[in-house]
Amino acid sequence: MRDLRSFLAVADERHVTRAAQRLFVSQPALSRQIRALEQHLRTPLFVRGPSGVALTPAGRLLQDHARRVVAAWDEAQAAVAAAVTARARVLVVGLTISVGRGLLPVATRAFQERHPDVRVELRQAGFGDATAGLADGDADLAFCWLPLPPDAGVRHRVLFTEPRMVALPVDHRLTARTEVSVEDLLDEPFLALPESAGPLRSFWLGEDARGGRPARVAAVVHGPEEVVEALGRGLGVALISGGNAEIYRRPEFVVRPVRGLAPAHLAVVWREGDGRGRVQDFVRSCAAAAAASAAGPGAA
Repeated sequence: MRDLRSFLAVADERHVTRAAQRLFVSQPALSRQIRALEQHLRTPLFVRGPSGVALTPAGRLLQDHARRVVAAWDEAQAAVAAAVTARARVLVVGLTISVGRGLLPVATRAFQERHPDVRVELRQAGFGDATAGLADGDADLAFCWLPLPPDAGVRHRVLFTEPRMVALPVDHRLTARTEVSVEDLLDEPFLALPESAGPLRSFWLGEDARGGRPARVAAVVHGPEEVVEALGRGLGVALISGGNAEIYRRPEFVVRPVRGLAPAHLAVVWREGDGRGRVQDFVRSCAAAAAASAAGPGAA
């Protein structure tokens, strides 16, 4: 591009010295650049004379193409700059399942009071993406269940701790009980997250409490609606958090508490080393909203 801009300056001015002044370079440097371009194209582009230069037929042909190329490049740079500027005014938050619990509206409102020029955009990711868009750069922050992949390169702050419960098809034999145990579920077919979810797949299969006994996987599910559909078809059972049991209450399944399972932790997650003020402000807004939610409706 530099060579083409230099060529066009000489072609417009018809004089190397005036073109050099226009480009803020020395005349010898510009002459060397033009000679190098001519050597590259293997043809003279200018005819030198005592009063300046004139374009050769090859030079006139290149001039038309060069103007189009430079104009296209300038347009591309402007488009990228506009996209970068627009992206700087958007904070993308990834999630694989609705957060609920009153968190998002409160956190977003508090954040935008401090950053009125930044729009918060939610982006849905499948169950197979344990970092909900952070790892591949699609999101600036994300709401994720722990555990996260050990090599994810992210940091997190826990917002809610909730019991893991079991969702059962409505005609399942265990629905007659008000509570079930891990032992009751050992032989049950489970709905599983994709293997790409890493340690999260194992966690939602309850393998941390199965004493080394692997879970039977009846089907792999990639999103919340697939879970509801599979439960409605009676394909298997699924572990879900207490909060999500309320969000996704459906006639296709019932939920029961499970004795012997450690709780689940919902966290706001961001890339390690991302010290941008708006990212950290959103983390603080989420933490404050979660604390207010835990304190109850009467909290200040």
